Amino acid sequence: MSQPPRSFIIAVDGPAAAGKGTLARRLAQTLNLAYLDTGKIYRAIAARLLAAGKAPDDIKAALEAAIGIEAVALDDPALGGEPVAAAASKVAVIPAVRKAVLEFQREFALSPPPGPGGKVAGAVLDGRDIGTVVCPDAGAKLFVTASLEARAHRRHKELIDKGVESIYARVLQDMTERDARDSGRSVAPLRAAPDALVIDTTGLDPDAVLAVAMAHIDARRAAGDC
Repeated sequence: MSQPPRSFIIAVDGPAAAGKGTLARRLAQTLNLAYLDTGKIYRAIAARLLAAGKAPDDIKAALEAAIGIEAVALDDPALGGEPVAAAASKVAVIPAVRKAVLEFQREFALSPPPGPGGKVAGAVLDGRDIGTVVCPDAGAKLFVTASLEARAHRRHKELIDKGVESIYARVLQDMTERDARDSGRSVAPLRAAPDALVIDTTGLDPDAVLAVAMAHIDARRAAGDC
């Protein structure tokens, strides 16, 4: 009996506003792979909690919201707001919530939506622990980072461009606290996988970042590693 085709998985991790989402989306488009922004799952959970008047660190309420989450909730434009993002970082440190979300992520990676022609090609997932926990056997792993100041400036500009009132000092403080939570949590802390290519985007534009990532992926494929 022939084996089903193996999903080609690319894991893209990194802190907030480092450019991992932009890179992940462009990789998915370039390689015709499905794309999942795993951070949106936690944002969707956080949005549910905030809408219900619940605190993001309410473990029982957060777990109930996580278990009932559906893919359609990830398309909510409200997930891009800073209050939801800050709440999502608190939700993401709850071990029970991460366990509930883990299966959703792995199922997407192993059985992604079919691409052109109905073929199951693979998926690109971006988040904080894709290469270390969610998909440790991913064919290619990338860790996208940048200086704290550069990331804060990017997020500040993004908010201003959206017409959202923003104070740089506050964005910098929020990002500092978020980094501490993501890196210091007991379950699946933010860190680069030992076999991940680390890309510092501080002085790079999106095209340069994509070129570096594609060179790494092409090299992995040529060597038969993925």
